[in-house]
Amino acid sequence: MTTMTQTSARFREFKMPDVGEGLTEAEILKWFVQPGDTVTDGQVVCEVETAKAAVELPIPFDGVVHELRFSEGTTVDVGQVIITVDVAPGSGDEVPAPAPVQEPVEAAAPVSEEPKGRTPVLVGYGVAESSTKRRPRKGAAAPEAAAVAAAVQAELNGHGAPAPAVPEALVDAPPVGRPLAKPPVRKLAKDLGIDLATVVPTGKDGIITREDVHAAAAPAAAEAPSAPAPSVSEPVITEAPAAAASARETRIPVKGVRKAIAQAMVGSAFTAPHVTEFVTVDVTRTMKLVAELKEDKEMAGVRVNPLLVIAKALLVAIKRNPEVNAAWDEANQEIVQKHYVNLGIAAATPRGLIVPNIKDAHDKTLPQLAAALGELVTTARDGKTSPAAMAGGTVTITNVGVFGVDTGTPLLNPGESAILAVGAIKLQPWVHKGKVKPRQVTTLALSFDHRLVDGELGSKVLADVAAILEQPKRLITWA
Repeated sequence: MTTMTQTSARFREFKMPDVGEGLTEAEILKWFVQPGDTVTDGQVVCEVETAKAAVELPIPFDGVVHELRFSEGTTVDVGQVIITVDVAPGSGDEVPAPAPVQEPVEAAAPVSEEPKGRTPVLVGYGVAESSTKRRPRKGAAAPEAAAVAAAVQAELNGHGAPAPAVPEALVDAPPVGRPLAKPPVRKLAKDLGIDLATVVPTGKDGIITREDVHAAAAPAAAEAPSAPAPSVSEPVITEAPAAAASARETRIPVKGVRKAIAQAMVGSAFTAPHVTEFVTVDVTRTMKLVAELKEDKEMAGVRVNPLLVIAKALLVAIKRNPEVNAAWDEANQEIVQKHYVNLGIAAATPRGLIVPNIKDAHDKTLPQLAAALGELVTTARDGKTSPAAMAGGTVTITNVGVFGVDTGTPLLNPGESAILAVGAIKLQPWVHKGKVKPRQVTTLALSFDHRLVDGELGSKVLADVAAILEQPKRLITWA
């Protein structure tokens, strides 16, 4: 067995998996490990953001992290190697030098070819080893370049050591590729405002070390007070805040969840013929029921709010009008009626609006529905909603009332037949039993796909929801 084969067997590559729903790329949000760290099978090594959610990636083998191929903030295609691990540390095999970490400003490396029919998956890697060879490293010239770099660095540090004779080709040759440095060193340089291209490396094989960065930063710091303007090698960090303060526009890259929202809403608006109906309803009795449920022992430990009763009312309305729970199959020109309800709840998160759903919500009791709602909201706010939790929804509720909004005309979640918007619940004058009294009132808006749901069916569903919220006792007889 050759050394190269032994080395190849010693290092294993972990590729960006398809984390669900056929996604093609993901952005690396955060690395939880660095080169030299020990990892175990199942340990989370990074967090990535797909077009649907932030997902933590576990590594499927034990070993020591050898290199991270991409820095935080980089968008990586599914199938690209993102980390390599030494699965046999201390074996004595030659350790290849880490490849430069890909920065987010550069184009991603091409995806290595995979055998047909083999795709990386999130749970259990199960993919044939890639035939792609490592990028060529510096050869025999590397030791001479390192020696020259050390001598030049000594001159910069004031040691006065004469530089050794150097072949003319090495002196005149421009630097090839990006400067070599490990992720922590790159971060240090970024924090200090040092351009790595101007730093003379002293590490093995021309790798820039932390000491090199500090040495490059020292002269810049000493010259800063007397220098009339920043040198070419220094970034103009003093002018950045002023430029930002005077800027009249801010441009934000559209990616991740925000990009997916935009594409889905445009597709929904121009694919499904939307119809929206409205009804204003007295929900005073519903609010009293909510107060009673909060004191009920069976509801202990779960969050009870008006949304819980509204969700149950919609589920009952769907049970009474099952045709509304359907999907349009464009390819086969068929209406697919669903005999289950995966109830979506639109949730505003720091990464944008997402719509996770409660699987088989129609089968849940009120306490079970309350627990599922609480878990869904908490997970969404923490940014831990999985792509699977957002797949397969059938109908959705969006609660715009939490923002003080009376109502709206919500767009359908792609692939769903209807969406119910719930407005703010306010104390308003209302005719009750022939007299004008202050009552708790809200406005509901139901949008539906007119290919699936005609006006009569949509009106029945909305009327049933309103009737239950006005007289919650109907839950007992209609459920």
